[in-house]
Amino acid sequence: MLTLASLYSGSSGNAIYVSNKNTKVLVDAGLSGKKIEEAISSIGEDIRNIQAILITHEHSDHIMGAGVLARRYGIPIYANNETWDAMRNALKKIDPGCIRVFNTGDVFNIGDLEIQAFRIPHDAVEPVGFNISHNGKKVTIATDIGHLSKSLLSCLEGSDMVLIESNHDVEMLKVGRYPWPLKQRILGDAGHLCNEMAAEVVSYLAKRGTKKFLLGHLSKENNIPELAFETVKNALRERSIIAGQDVYLSVALRDRVSEKISV
Repeated sequence: MLTLASLYSGSSGNAIYVSNKNTKVLVDAGLSGKKIEEAISSIGEDIRNIQAILITHEHSDHIMGAGVLARRYGIPIYANNETWDAMRNALKKIDPGCIRVFNTGDVFNIGDLEIQAFRIPHDAVEPVGFNISHNGKKVTIATDIGHLSKSLLSCLEGSDMVLIESNHDVEMLKVGRYPWPLKQRILGDAGHLCNEMAAEVVSYLAKRGTKKFLLGHLSKENNIPELAFETVKNALRERSIIAGQDVYLSVALRDRVSEKISV
């Protein structure tokens, strides 16, 4: 069995807990060490039992607390070479024993979890999503996605659960207060995934057997959790898939912990 809980999700910080019976990891640590410790405690876990921090990319909302947690608890940080080079100064001094490097695309193990990092389109040096597997079960984390491709969808297929970005509503973004260059970045091929495209991904995967979905990395300014949820729910209904009956669908909130979800 694999268990996932979103601790925080959004442009103000991201951290995701994934575990099985013997191995517990974080994907990203984009808030203060104290906030992450408190969030871990709120789901009945102990930060001292975290065996790794997996980093998707070097933006501050994904790495802010990683250095602190590595220094305080000796937790190894895993990232590809390009990401390490980009984030090393921000993390400050890290014990060499806590520096772990993977090659994007390769499969590696942490405890009895099998990990594969796959490329995602985002404006970072070498951003990745993660497939995390054990005993035939797979959870996938894919946020900060500028656009969809066949190769990206192939990495998501076969997952029992997917945390997928549903960052913004396009119309809210267009009429919102962000400056035009930032709007262009978000809407661009290396930006973020909108609700409608998240709905397409969820519908595609649901048709192919994925049963649990968590919508993440919602914008505080350009989205509403209820809107993201309804957009995806309606797209599923158009394909005769009922959220809450045929599939599990929920939203990872920006400022609070989700429930633990197991597959």
